[in-house]
Amino acid sequence: QVQVVESGGGLVQPGGSLTLSCTTSGIIFSIYTMAWYGQAPGKQRELIASITSGGSTNYVDSVKGRFTISRDNAKNTVTLQMNSLKPEDTAVYYCNAYWAHYRNYWGQGTQVTVSS
Repeated sequence: QVQVVESGGGLVQPGGSLTLSCTTSGIIFSIYTMAWYGQAPGKQRELIASITSGGSTNYVDSVKGRFTISRDNAKNTVTLQMNSLKPEDTAVYYCNAYWAHYRNYWGQGTQVTVSS
């Protein structure tokens, strides 16, 4: 049984930092592209950052220079370091593990709220 579990969300003031973690089980983690998506209230889910099995990263323009995605294949974990947070970063953040359309898994989401 595949499990994708996020942790680390919460309430933070503008300019602050949070670290999101996602741990998986039941998959060969090292071959999957891992990604973080965000869904703000009333908006569609969008790709925030991704990291391939080879370590190549991609970011949405709005977070470049502020967020860093990384993976630890030994721990089956992907991390999103979020710095200089802004109110517009407020969203539910979802972890995604993708290998093929029939091997595409999601976590339950973790809330990030940036507010003073």
